[in-house]
Amino acid sequence: METQADYDDFAHVYNKYWAGYSIRVVPILERLALNDYPQGAAILDLCCGTGQLASELTERGYKVAGVDSSEQMLTYARINAPKATFHCADVRDFELPKKFDIVFSTYDSLNHMLTLDDLGNVFRNVRRQLETGGVFVFDMNLESGFLSRWVGSFNIRADDTVVAAESKYDKNDKLATLNMTIFAQHKEDKALWRRNDVMLTQRAYKVDEVIATLTTVGFAGIEVFDARRDFELREDGRAFFTAKKL
Repeated sequence: METQADYDDFAHVYNKYWAGYSIRVVPILERLALNDYPQGAAILDLCCGTGQLASELTERGYKVAGVDSSEQMLTYARINAPKATFHCADVRDFELPKKFDIVFSTYDSLNHMLTLDDLGNVFRNVRRQLETGGVFVFDMNLESGFLSRWVGSFNIRADDTVVAAESKYDKNDKLATLNMTIFAQHKEDKALWRRNDVMLTQRAYKVDEVIATLTTVGFAGIEVFDARRDFELREDGRAFFTAKKL
């Protein structure tokens, strides 16, 4: 059985094998924002994926909402974080009825914005959703990160899932691609397997470009941190940004 553009299987793979990154960065989020806000503060998890970070935050007593463009991802998120609320929306064009003290976006989600105009639209939406004095924290892959980590192939082999993946980075157009072929066993008929081909694309931005775009939409107090140097996260070429709505 073969399907195209079906993200259900990818959501399953992401939930099972990749979503742990969100938990790894919680100590960083504590240093950058969480320690300054008491329990009950309102947090928006932008590009929330399958909800592992939202789960951790709600267990700490925060009021959490999540936004993601994949309804399949959100199906898992609602199971993983039942105390949070989730909205399916394009982060370039969304508006929620309440404002937040903190907005997080982790796991290089914003690298999926392929133009500075799109990135600026996200930043503008985030600023609108923040309370005055609120903080925006996000991480992004830089070019050095793509050159060191988005190269070569890997695979995942499990009883019910097989993933063959290959990634590459083009220095000329600043685009990184991850091509995955996913074979997932049918839940009811174990003799059937479904094939799903997925391609993810990210763009590398310069730190100065990100800062300028944040400034243009009205953010202030912008700071940039290196994941390895400042937080001992074992990844080269990942930057964390903080910005405030004053």
